[in-house]
Amino acid sequence: MKIKDQPFYIQSTAVLFGLILLVYVMAQLADILIPLAFAAFLSILLNPLCNWFEKHKIPKGWSILLSMLIAVAVVTGVFYFLSTQIIQFGDALPALEKKFASITLNLKEWVFANFNITIAKQDQMIKEALRNSQGMVGKTLNGLLGTLSIIFLLPVYIFFMLLYKTLILNFIYEVFAEENSKKVSEVLKETKGAIQSYIMGLLIETTIVAILNSSALILLGVKYGVLIGCIGALLNLIPYLGGIIAIALPVLMATVTKDGFSTQVGVIVAYIVIQFIDNNILVPRIVSSKVQINALMSIIVVLLGNQLWGIPGMFLSIPFVAVLKIIFDRIDELKPWGKLLGDNIPTVRITERLKNTRRRKAILPE
Repeated sequence: MKIKDQPFYIQSTAVLFGLILLVYVMAQLADILIPLAFAAFLSILLNPLCNWFEKHKIPKGWSILLSMLIAVAVVTGVFYFLSTQIIQFGDALPALEKKFASITLNLKEWVFANFNITIAKQDQMIKEALRNSQGMVGKTLNGLLGTLSIIFLLPVYIFFMLLYKTLILNFIYEVFAEENSKKVSEVLKETKGAIQSYIMGLLIETTIVAILNSSALILLGVKYGVLIGCIGALLNLIPYLGGIIAIALPVLMATVTKDGFSTQVGVIVAYIVIQFIDNNILVPRIVSSKVQINALMSIIVVLLGNQLWGIPGMFLSIPFVAVLKIIFDRIDELKPWGKLLGDNIPTVRITERLKNTRRRKAILPE
Protein backbone atom coordinates (compact mmCIF):
# COMPACT_ATOMS: atom_id res chain seq x y z
CA MET A 1 0.00 0.00 0.00
CA LYS A 2 1.30 3.48 -0.93
CA ILE A 3 2.05 6.12 1.72
CA LYS A 4 -0.67 8.44 0.36
CA ASP A 5 -3.24 5.69 0.97
CA GLN A 6 -2.26 5.39 4.64
CA PRO A 7 -4.05 7.26 7.50
CA PHE A 8 -3.06 10.89 8.07
CA TYR A 9 -1.04 10.19 11.23
CA ILE A 10 1.13 7.69 9.32
CA GLN A 11 1.62 10.14 6.43
CA SER A 12 2.56 12.99 8.79
CA THR A 13 4.95 10.73 10.72
CA ALA A 14 6.67 9.65 7.50
CA VAL A 15 7.02 13.28 6.34
CA LEU A 16 8.34 14.39 9.74
CA PHE A 17 10.84 11.53 9.84
CA GLY A 18 12.00 12.42 6.33
CA LEU A 19 12.49 16.09 7.27
CA ILE A 20 14.44 15.17 10.41
CA LEU A 21 16.69 12.85 8.41
CA LEU A 22 17.22 15.54 5.72
CA VAL A 23 18.13 18.22 8.27
CA TYR A 24 20.50 15.81 10.07
CA VAL A 25 22.30 14.96 6.84
CA MET A 26 22.54 18.64 5.84
CA ALA A 27 23.99 19.53 9.26
CA GLN A 28 26.53 16.69 9.19
CA LEU A 29 27.66 17.46 5.63
CA ALA A 30 27.71 21.25 6.08
CA ASP A 31 31.42 21.56 5.23
CA ILE A 32 30.74 19.96 1.85
CA LEU A 33 27.27 21.29 1.06
CA ILE A 34 27.85 24.98 1.91
CA PRO A 35 30.63 25.54 -0.67
CA LEU A 36 28.63 23.56 -3.24
CA ALA A 37 25.53 25.69 -2.61
CA PHE A 38 27.45 28.97 -2.97
CA ALA A 39 29.22 27.63 -6.06
CA ALA A 40 25.93 26.62 -7.66
CA PHE A 41 24.41 30.09 -7.17
CA LEU A 42 27.54 31.90 -8.36
CA SER A 43 27.89 29.57 -11.36
CA ILE A 44 24.37 30.50 -12.43
CA LEU A 45 25.29 34.18 -12.01
CA LEU A 46 28.47 33.86 -14.12
CA ASN A 47 26.88 31.65 -16.76
CA PRO A 48 25.66 34.53 -19.04
CA LEU A 49 29.14 36.09 -19.07
CA CYS A 50 30.71 32.73 -19.83
CA ASN A 51 28.22 32.16 -22.68
CA TRP A 52 29.04 35.61 -24.08
CA PHE A 53 32.74 34.76 -24.27
CA GLU A 54 31.95 31.43 -25.94
CA LYS A 55 29.82 33.18 -28.58
CA HIS A 56 32.89 35.25 -29.44
CA LYS A 57 34.86 32.11 -30.37
CA ILE A 58 36.75 31.81 -27.07
CA PRO A 59 37.22 28.17 -25.94
CA LYS A 60 35.00 27.05 -23.07
CA GLY A 61 37.81 26.60 -20.53
CA TRP A 62 39.23 30.06 -21.23
CA SER A 63 35.73 31.59 -21.16
CA ILE A 64 35.20 30.19 -17.67
CA LEU A 65 38.59 31.43 -16.47
CA LEU A 66 38.00 34.93 -17.90
CA SER A 67 34.58 35.11 -16.23
CA MET A 68 36.04 34.04 -12.89
CA LEU A 69 38.95 36.51 -13.20
CA ILE A 70 36.52 39.39 -13.79
CA ALA A 71 34.52 38.35 -10.72
CA VAL A 72 37.70 38.06 -8.63
CA ALA A 73 38.88 41.49 -9.82
CA VAL A 74 35.59 43.12 -8.76
CA VAL A 75 35.66 41.43 -5.32
CA THR A 76 39.35 42.34 -4.85
CA GLY A 77 38.60 45.98 -5.68
CA VAL A 78 35.83 46.10 -3.08
CA PHE A 79 38.04 44.50 -0.40
CA TYR A 80 40.94 46.84 -1.24
CA PHE A 81 38.67 49.84 -0.79
CA LEU A 82 37.39 48.51 2.56
CA SER A 83 40.92 47.63 3.72
CA THR A 84 42.08 51.23 3.28
CA GLN A 85 39.22 52.34 5.50
CA ILE A 86 40.00 49.64 8.07
CA ILE A 87 43.66 50.80 8.24
CA GLN A 88 42.52 54.34 9.07
CA PHE A 89 40.19 52.93 11.71
CA GLY A 90 43.06 50.90 13.22
CA ASP A 91 45.24 53.99 13.61
CA ALA A 92 42.61 55.67 15.80
CA LEU A 93 41.71 52.52 17.75
CA PRO A 94 43.73 53.35 20.95
CA ALA A 95 42.02 56.74 21.30
CA LEU A 96 38.61 55.15 20.69
CA GLU A 97 39.29 52.48 23.33
CA LYS A 98 40.23 55.18 25.85
CA LYS A 99 37.04 57.15 25.15
CA PHE A 100 34.94 53.97 25.28
CA ALA A 101 36.45 53.07 28.67
CA SER A 102 35.57 56.55 29.98
CA ILE A 103 31.96 56.24 28.74
CA THR A 104 31.70 52.76 30.26
CA LEU A 105 32.91 54.05 33.65
CA ASN A 106 30.37 56.89 33.57
CA LEU A 107 27.64 54.39 32.72
CA LYS A 108 28.63 52.14 35.63
CA GLU A 109 28.57 55.12 38.02
CA TRP A 110 25.09 56.06 36.74
CA VAL A 111 23.86 52.49 37.32
CA PHE A 112 25.33 52.56 40.86
CA ALA A 113 23.68 55.92 41.62
CA ASN A 114 20.24 54.90 40.31
CA PHE A 115 20.06 51.15 41.01
CA ASN A 116 22.54 50.79 43.89
CA ILE A 117 24.56 48.10 42.08
CA THR A 118 28.24 48.43 42.93
CA ILE A 119 30.82 48.72 40.15
CA ALA A 120 32.45 45.48 41.33
CA LYS A 121 29.09 43.71 41.08
CA GLN A 122 28.56 45.13 37.58
CA ASP A 123 32.01 43.88 36.50
CA GLN A 124 31.16 40.45 37.86
CA MET A 125 27.85 40.42 35.94
CA ILE A 126 29.65 41.41 32.72
CA LYS A 127 32.24 38.64 33.20
CA GLU A 128 29.51 36.06 33.77
CA ALA A 129 27.67 37.24 30.65
CA LEU A 130 30.88 36.97 28.62
CA ARG A 131 31.56 33.52 30.05
CA ASN A 132 28.05 32.36 29.13
CA SER A 133 28.42 33.75 25.61
CA GLN A 134 31.67 31.87 24.89
CA GLY A 135 29.72 29.13 23.15
CA MET A 136 28.05 31.69 20.88
CA VAL A 137 31.40 33.35 20.14
CA GLY A 138 32.92 29.96 19.36
CA LYS A 139 30.05 29.17 17.01
CA THR A 140 30.52 32.53 15.27
CA LEU A 141 34.27 31.92 14.89
CA ASN A 142 33.60 28.48 13.48
CA GLY A 143 31.18 30.09 11.04
CA LEU A 144 33.86 32.60 9.99
CA LEU A 145 36.45 29.85 9.57
CA GLY A 146 33.93 27.90 7.54
CA THR A 147 33.39 30.99 5.39
CA LEU A 148 37.16 31.24 4.78
CA SER A 149 37.28 27.60 3.71
CA ILE A 150 34.41 28.32 1.31
CA ILE A 151 36.48 31.08 -0.32
CA PHE A 152 39.29 28.63 -1.18
CA LEU A 153 36.95 25.92 -2.48
CA LEU A 154 34.62 28.18 -4.46
CA PRO A 155 36.84 28.77 -7.53
CA VAL A 156 37.36 25.03 -7.99
CA TYR A 157 33.67 24.19 -7.67
CA ILE A 158 32.56 27.08 -9.90
CA PHE A 159 35.02 26.14 -12.65
CA PHE A 160 33.93 22.51 -12.79
CA MET A 161 30.22 23.32 -12.49
CA LEU A 162 30.46 25.61 -15.51
CA LEU A 163 32.66 23.13 -17.35
CA TYR A 164 30.27 20.21 -16.78
CA LYS A 165 27.09 22.31 -17.09
CA THR A 166 25.71 20.26 -20.00
CA LEU A 167 26.43 16.98 -18.21
CA ILE A 168 24.62 18.16 -15.06
CA LEU A 169 21.59 19.40 -17.02
CA ASN A 170 21.34 16.16 -19.00
CA PHE A 171 21.45 14.20 -15.75
CA ILE A 172 18.57 16.25 -14.30
CA TYR A 173 16.44 15.69 -17.41
CA GLU A 174 17.19 11.96 -17.51
CA VAL A 175 16.34 11.44 -13.82
CA PHE A 176 12.71 12.38 -14.47
CA ALA A 177 10.27 10.68 -16.81
CA GLU A 178 10.07 11.98 -20.36
CA GLU A 179 6.49 13.26 -19.91
CA ASN A 180 7.78 15.56 -17.14
CA SER A 181 10.53 17.10 -19.27
CA LYS A 182 8.46 20.22 -19.97
CA LYS A 183 7.90 20.88 -16.25
CA VAL A 184 11.59 20.21 -15.54
CA SER A 185 12.56 22.68 -18.26
CA GLU A 186 10.23 25.33 -16.80
CA VAL A 187 11.57 24.80 -13.28
CA LEU A 188 15.20 25.06 -14.45
CA LYS A 189 14.51 28.16 -16.52
CA GLU A 190 12.64 29.93 -13.71
CA THR A 191 15.25 28.88 -11.15
CA LYS A 192 18.06 30.32 -13.27
CA GLY A 193 16.15 33.57 -13.80
CA ALA A 194 15.17 33.87 -10.14
CA ILE A 195 18.71 33.33 -8.84
CA GLN A 196 20.31 35.65 -11.40
CA SER A 197 17.82 38.46 -10.78
CA TYR A 198 18.01 37.96 -7.00
CA ILE A 199 21.82 38.07 -6.76
CA MET A 200 22.26 40.91 -9.28
CA GLY A 201 19.48 42.84 -7.56
CA LEU A 202 21.16 42.36 -4.19
CA LEU A 203 24.50 43.64 -5.54
CA ILE A 204 22.89 46.78 -6.97
CA GLU A 205 20.80 47.30 -3.82
CA THR A 206 23.86 46.86 -1.58
CA THR A 207 25.81 49.45 -3.59
CA ILE A 208 23.00 52.01 -3.35
CA VAL A 209 22.46 51.38 0.39
CA ALA A 210 26.23 51.69 1.01
CA ILE A 211 26.24 55.09 -0.76
CA LEU A 212 23.17 56.28 1.18
CA ASN A 213 24.56 55.06 4.54
CA SER A 214 28.00 56.59 3.96
CA SER A 215 26.57 59.91 2.76
CA ALA A 216 24.27 60.19 5.78
CA LEU A 217 27.04 59.37 8.26
CA ILE A 218 29.48 61.81 6.62
CA LEU A 219 26.87 64.60 6.71
CA LEU A 220 26.21 63.84 10.40
CA GLY A 221 29.95 64.00 11.11
CA VAL A 222 30.31 60.37 12.26
CA LYS A 223 33.92 59.21 12.03
CA TYR A 224 34.74 56.42 9.58
CA GLY A 225 31.32 56.90 8.02
CA VAL A 226 32.35 55.25 4.75
CA LEU A 227 33.57 52.08 6.49
CA ILE A 228 30.56 51.82 8.81
CA GLY A 229 28.16 52.62 5.96
CA CYS A 230 29.62 49.83 3.78
CA ILE A 231 29.53 47.36 6.68
CA GLY A 232 25.90 48.31 7.30
CA ALA A 233 25.08 47.68 3.63
CA LEU A 234 26.69 44.23 3.81
CA LEU A 235 24.78 43.42 7.00
CA ASN A 236 21.62 44.49 5.19
CA LEU A 237 22.05 41.38 3.01
CA ILE A 238 20.76 39.42 6.00
CA PRO A 239 17.01 40.05 5.67
CA TYR A 240 15.31 42.02 8.47
CA LEU A 241 17.88 41.09 11.15
CA GLY A 242 20.97 42.64 9.54
CA GLY A 243 19.39 46.10 9.37
CA ILE A 244 18.95 46.17 13.15
CA ILE A 245 22.63 45.36 13.73
CA ALA A 246 23.66 47.90 11.08
CA ILE A 247 22.01 50.74 13.03
CA ALA A 248 23.84 49.82 16.26
CA LEU A 249 27.33 50.29 14.75
CA PRO A 250 27.09 54.02 13.82
CA VAL A 251 25.16 54.78 17.03
CA LEU A 252 27.99 53.19 19.04
CA MET A 253 30.64 55.09 17.06
CA ALA A 254 28.79 58.38 17.55
CA THR A 255 28.52 57.66 21.28
CA VAL A 256 32.26 57.02 21.55
CA THR A 257 33.45 59.95 19.40
CA LYS A 258 30.89 62.70 20.13
CA ASP A 259 29.35 64.40 23.14
CA GLY A 260 25.60 64.55 23.65
CA PHE A 261 22.95 62.49 21.88
CA SER A 262 21.93 64.64 18.90
CA THR A 263 24.17 62.71 16.49
CA GLN A 264 22.81 59.36 17.68
CA VAL A 265 19.24 60.56 17.11
CA GLY A 266 20.24 61.81 13.66
CA VAL A 267 21.78 58.45 12.81
CA ILE A 268 18.66 56.55 13.89
CA VAL A 269 16.38 58.87 11.89
CA ALA A 270 18.64 58.67 8.81
CA TYR A 271 18.83 54.87 8.93
CA ILE A 272 15.05 54.58 9.39
CA VAL A 273 14.57 56.72 6.26
CA ILE A 274 17.14 54.64 4.34
CA GLN A 275 15.47 51.41 5.47
CA PHE A 276 12.10 52.79 4.32
CA ILE A 277 13.57 53.64 0.90
CA ASP A 278 15.24 50.24 0.71
CA ASN A 279 12.18 48.20 1.69
CA ASN A 280 9.60 50.16 -0.33
CA ILE A 281 11.54 51.30 -3.42
CA LEU A 282 14.83 49.45 -3.90
CA VAL A 283 13.76 45.91 -3.01
CA PRO A 284 10.48 45.86 -5.03
CA ARG A 285 12.02 47.53 -8.11
CA ILE A 286 15.66 46.43 -8.16
CA VAL A 287 15.64 43.05 -6.41
CA SER A 288 13.13 41.98 -9.03
CA SER A 289 13.16 38.26 -8.35
CA LYS A 290 10.47 36.23 -10.09
CA VAL A 291 9.69 34.63 -6.73
CA GLN A 292 8.54 36.75 -3.80
CA ILE A 293 8.77 35.28 -0.28
CA ASN A 294 6.57 36.84 2.40
CA ALA A 295 8.14 38.60 5.38
CA LEU A 296 7.13 36.00 7.98
CA MET A 297 8.67 33.11 6.04
CA SER A 298 11.76 35.20 5.27
CA ILE A 299 12.46 35.76 8.98
CA ILE A 300 11.77 32.12 9.84
CA VAL A 301 14.02 30.68 7.10
CA VAL A 302 16.84 33.12 7.95
CA LEU A 303 16.74 31.99 11.60
CA LEU A 304 16.56 28.33 10.54
CA GLY A 305 19.45 28.87 8.13
CA ASN A 306 21.54 30.38 10.93
CA GLN A 307 20.71 27.47 13.22
CA LEU A 308 21.61 24.91 10.54
CA TRP A 309 24.65 26.43 8.79
CA GLY A 310 25.50 29.58 10.75
CA ILE A 311 26.36 32.79 8.88
CA PRO A 312 26.50 31.14 5.41
CA GLY A 313 23.08 29.63 6.06
CA MET A 314 21.59 33.09 6.64
CA PHE A 315 22.75 34.24 3.20
CA LEU A 316 21.70 31.04 1.43
CA SER A 317 18.27 30.72 3.05
CA ILE A 318 16.29 33.15 0.87
CA PRO A 319 17.49 31.98 -2.60
CA PHE A 320 17.16 28.36 -1.44
CA VAL A 321 13.53 28.89 -0.41
CA ALA A 322 12.90 30.79 -3.67
CA VAL A 323 14.00 27.68 -5.59
CA LEU A 324 11.76 25.52 -3.40
CA LYS A 325 8.79 27.78 -4.16
CA ILE A 326 9.38 27.41 -7.90
CA ILE A 327 9.31 23.63 -7.50
CA PHE A 328 6.26 23.71 -5.21
CA ASP A 329 4.32 25.85 -7.70
CA ARG A 330 4.93 23.25 -10.44
CA ILE A 331 3.72 20.20 -8.45
CA ASP A 332 -0.01 19.96 -7.76
CA GLU A 333 0.38 18.23 -4.38
CA LEU A 334 2.81 20.89 -3.17
CA LYS A 335 1.05 24.03 -4.46
CA PRO A 336 -0.41 24.90 -1.00
CA TRP A 337 3.15 25.05 0.36
CA GLY A 338 4.14 27.35 -2.50
CA LYS A 339 1.23 29.66 -1.62
CA LEU A 340 2.28 29.62 2.05
CA LEU A 341 5.79 30.82 1.09
CA GLY A 342 4.54 33.50 -1.32
CA ASP A 343 3.50 37.07 -0.58
CA ASN A 344 0.08 36.98 -2.26
CA ILE A 345 -2.40 37.45 0.58
CA PRO A 346 -5.88 36.05 -0.20
CA THR A 347 -8.74 38.48 0.30
CA VAL A 348 -11.32 35.76 0.89
CA ARG A 349 -11.04 32.71 3.14
CA ILE A 350 -11.45 29.32 1.49
CA THR A 351 -14.34 28.50 3.87
CA GLU A 352 -16.23 31.57 2.64
CA ARG A 353 -15.64 30.53 -0.97
CA LEU A 354 -17.04 27.08 -0.19
CA LYS A 355 -20.11 28.62 1.46
CA ASN A 356 -20.72 30.86 -1.55
CA THR A 357 -20.36 27.89 -3.89
CA ARG A 358 -22.91 25.92 -1.88
CA ARG A 359 -25.35 28.85 -1.92
CA ARG A 360 -25.07 29.17 -5.70
CA LYS A 361 -25.70 25.44 -6.13
CA ALA A 362 -28.77 25.67 -3.86
CA ILE A 363 -30.20 28.57 -5.88
CA LEU A 364 -29.69 26.95 -9.30
CA PRO A 365 -32.66 24.79 -10.46
CA GLU A 366 -32.11 21.07 -10.79
